[in-house]
Amino acid sequence: MLVWLGYSYVVLSLITLLVYGKDKWAAKRQAWRTPERTLHILALLGGWPGAMIAQRLFSHKKSKVSFKRIFWLTVAGNLLIVLGIFQIDPSYVVIS
Repeated sequence: MLVWLGYSYVVLSLITLLVYGKDKWAAKRQAWRTPERTLHILALLGGWPGAMIAQRLFSHKKSKVSFKRIFWLTVAGNLLIVLGIFQIDPSYVVIS
């Protein structure tokens, strides 16, 4: 389970990083933007490490207070979900 969880964080983080990069590119060109809700859903699903990297790398969405507030709630939500899964069935902690 832990291996699968690790892979999912890596994949979702890479996807989230790319989506942030695309959104930053669109912001500079006044093109169609990725909805903030999409960015938050990606973070909630486990892409928050990639979102944190993207915010620093692209200087994107890092100063908008309302966005950051929700972003940190998605990080906490994701971690609570993962901890909840391990509480329900501790056998998931076994690395296979």
